[in-house]
Amino acid sequence: MKLSILDQSPIAKGKTAKEALEASLQLAKTADELGYYRYWIAEHHDLPGLASSSPEIMMTYIASQTSTIRIGSGALLLPNYKPFKVAENFHLLSTLFPGRIDLGIGRAPGASAEASIALAGNYLQAVKEWPQSIDTLLAFLNDHHPEDHLFRKVKASPIPPIKPEVWMLGTSHKSASLAAEKGLHYCFGQFMSDANGKEAIDLFKEKRKSEQQNMMLTVSVICAETDEKAEEIATSVLLWHLQSDDGEKQEVPSVEEAIKHPYFIAKQEKVAKMKERMIIGNPEKVKRDLLSLTNQYGIDEVMIVTITHDYDDRLKSYKLLADMINKPVF
Repeated sequence: MKLSILDQSPIAKGKTAKEALEASLQLAKTADELGYYRYWIAEHHDLPGLASSSPEIMMTYIASQTSTIRIGSGALLLPNYKPFKVAENFHLLSTLFPGRIDLGIGRAPGASAEASIALAGNYLQAVKEWPQSIDTLLAFLNDHHPEDHLFRKVKASPIPPIKPEVWMLGTSHKSASLAAEKGLHYCFGQFMSDANGKEAIDLFKEKRKSEQQNMMLTVSVICAETDEKAEEIATSVLLWHLQSDDGEKQEVPSVEEAIKHPYFIAKQEKVAKMKERMIIGNPEKVKRDLLSLTNQYGIDEVMIVTITHDYDDRLKSYKLLADMINKPVF
């Protein structure tokens, strides 16, 4: 089982965006040392609790200070941009860091309606053109436009020695089907969806054009020395999600605040439902649950997203998991 990381660069309450981004760098460097396969960073705009608005800039910063781990966007939100500029950016990254760059694309706005308009103008029109934008992006990445196309002589320079891997991130059957049709790798975001991920992955397997199209599942995980400690640490991200769902966009609260928060106490039924799509526990339990998922889905790579108020708790969660993954499960 390959282990990878999705980082949303969360800002803990009491911390700054700069501290959050430095924590992301430290996470990526630690993941590189621990043998994680990929590190992807997300794109969000005008959200107080999330620091990364430009994956490409963070990817350059992080790739320059790591050595072997693949670095990618998770996801670059393609409707916000012209495909040519995206191709140029990722060709440049792939030229600087050959064989290490992933281009994960998504359709979601990653922002409020107003911020989406500020970024892309008519965002809804851009969403309608999403399949065509993917075709244009791939044509630039592969330097292969039809002979009669306006862009047939336009190259997304520099042309790298090794092309970036292109992934689609999604949470629906529609995204799985589109990824298969376009010849992309596919990552199902189980951590942010109530949909049946196995059905989406099975559909992708059925429709993909090539066995070379890989699959991955993204899961929310909190790992600590004991189940009790992991459950305690998880209260902060659970409260944060509750607040976000109700329109309270803010930084990740502390465990102490979460435990005592009347909002958290009053919504235990919703908390229980949220925990159903998370893996929370000691290293042995987390490993068993991840292996069960990979067997159930028929995949060999899982991308872990871990959000905690304390950045040290997040690092420890990834370290405990990496240490456990090669040990036998009893």
